[in-house]
Amino acid sequence: MGGSGVDETGTGGGEPAEPSVPASDRLEGGASGERLVLFTDAVTAISITLLVLPLVDLVPEVASAHRPASDVITGHLSQIWSFLLSFTVIANIWREHHRTFSTVTKTTRALMMWNTGWLLSVVVMPLPTEMIGAFGGHDRFVAAFYYAVLLAGVVCRLAMLKVLKSNPGMVEGEGEATRRRIAHLHTDGYVNVLAVVLAFIIALAVPVLQYWSLLLLILPGRMRFTSRLSRPADH
Repeated sequence: MGGSGVDETGTGGGEPAEPSVPASDRLEGGASGERLVLFTDAVTAISITLLVLPLVDLVPEVASAHRPASDVITGHLSQIWSFLLSFTVIANIWREHHRTFSTVTKTTRALMMWNTGWLLSVVVMPLPTEMIGAFGGHDRFVAAFYYAVLLAGVVCRLAMLKVLKSNPGMVEGEGEATRRRIAHLHTDGYVNVLAVVLAFIIALAVPVLQYWSLLLLILPGRMRFTSRLSRPADH
C-alpha cells in the first residue's frame, strides 16, 4: 500500500492532477475514508439503539404499578411515536451520509471536523426524542430543539460535500463522471438543508403540523427519482 501515498500535488504519481487536498489540510499517515465510515457507522448504530431504551424502561415501571402488560403500548403512544419518528429520521440521514461517503478514499482535517459535527447531531437526537414523548408533540421549545439538531446535521453534510467538491481527488473515480456525481450530491445537500429549514418554519408556525412537516425530507429523494426517469430520454 506504500505506493498509494499522496505527494505534494495530491496525485500520488507523475501525472498532472485534478485539484486535490491542500497540504495544510492533509492528514499525516494517509487516513482512509473507510476508517472514518466505520467509526461513523458504529456511533450511528449506538445512537439509533439508544432510542429504544426509554421504551424498555417502561416495562418494569408498568409491572411495578400492577398495570396490564398492554399498557406498555397503549399508555405510552407518544413515546412510541417519537421513537418511530427519530428512528426513521436517523435512518434517513445515515443513508444520505452513506451516499456521500460511498466512494471517498481520503480524509482531511476539514472533512473529519464536519463529520464530527454530523455525528454530534446524531448522538444528541435521542434527547429531543425523549422530550417529545415526555412533554407532548406540540411543545414549541421541544420542536425547535429537535429541528435545530436535525438542521445542524444536514448543514454538516452539506459542508462535507463542499469539501469533496473542492477536492475531487479524495473520491474514487476519474474525470468528469466523478465531478458530476459530486456536483449532484452537493445540489442534493442544498435541497436537504432547504427542506429542513422549510419544515422548521412550518413546525413553529403551525403547531399541529410540527413533525408532519418532516415529510418534506422526502423531496430530495423524489427529485433524484424524477431525474433518473428523465435520463433515458436525454440520450
